[in-house]
Amino acid sequence: MLFPTLYHEDLFDDAFRQMAFPDNSKFFQSFNQQCMKTDVHEDENGWQLDIDMPGMKKSDIQLSLKNGYMTIAAQKQEEKQKGACLRRERWTGSMSRSFYVGDDITEEDVKAKFEDGVLMIKLPRKQQIEAPEQKMIAIE
Repeated sequence: MLFPTLYHEDLFDDAFRQMAFPDNSKFFQSFNQQCMKTDVHEDENGWQLDIDMPGMKKSDIQLSLKNGYMTIAAQKQEEKQKGACLRRERWTGSMSRSFYVGDDITEEDVKAKFEDGVLMIKLPRKQQIEAPEQKMIAIE
């Protein structure tokens, strides 16, 4: 790195990102995925998603299902503090992430629980999906 660092963090990271990547860029999409780190587990009954959402409250999170996609959206408001802010590292704003769960899953099938900063979502297995037969393509 050519820029000085403080506490092993690049002081110019945020300023550069805001100049180099407009709001609708792929950077912000990957930022959402970094903030909503997700583990997906499968068993005989279905799938479980464990999504890290530290610092969020249950009321900050919305879960929706539309056209076979489950979307998790969260919004964290800035807390009002007295005095001037000298450094801000805690994130505020909104983020969302979508997962394709299939057209046969309904809102009643999805079970969600938020505990200790982790959103746990259980999705049932509605039908057994058989893998299609793999067909090879000849290369000339």
